[in-house]
Amino acid sequence: MPSRKSEPTYRNPAPTVDLIIQIKTPRGDDGIILIKRKYPPPGWALPGGFVDYGESLEQAAVREAEEETSLKVRLLGQLHTYSDPGRDPRRHTITTVFIARARGVPVARDDAGDIGIFTRREINFPLAFDHRRILDDYYRFIRKTKGRDFAAEVAPRAKPGAPAAAGRTPKNPKTRGGRRHGRTQSS
Repeated sequence: MPSRKSEPTYRNPAPTVDLIIQIKTPRGDDGIILIKRKYPPPGWALPGGFVDYGESLEQAAVREAEEETSLKVRLLGQLHTYSDPGRDPRRHTITTVFIARARGVPVARDDAGDIGIFTRREINFPLAFDHRRILDDYYRFIRKTKGRDFAAEVAPRAKPGAPAAAGRTPKNPKTRGGRRHGRTQSS
């Protein structure tokens, strides 16, 4: 009887989401929500978790935010995707980080043993996973885009040939300040 070859076993990274949830502190300062993990690995972390089968990244982010913080969030956009195989000591994961906004009082639920709203200055302690790096990237992005609407920064770009956004005039590379430069033709 001929031997049957077995199917190869593939090991793939697991997709996850993490959220930087922007929220006001009780004093009215800009803050973000961190959770203290109930299960290993221990420590403070961004809210997030594994993407369920049949779920989009955006759906997973909204679900995880509500499960861990009890808050409904409004996603503003994706910050970045992180894929270092060592970022999670349990297994290889790839996370897509969303920036979101929320209002209300967060309550620790699900995988969160505790929860807090922290300003940038108050986050002077170790974080789980690669969340320190993620927050460093986030604060660098915020500093770089200071004074501009974040949602506009991460919104999908218009397709070539699409009309310009309301109130904006497309730039003409041959003009500067609305005046044409260079030679003019005499009539």
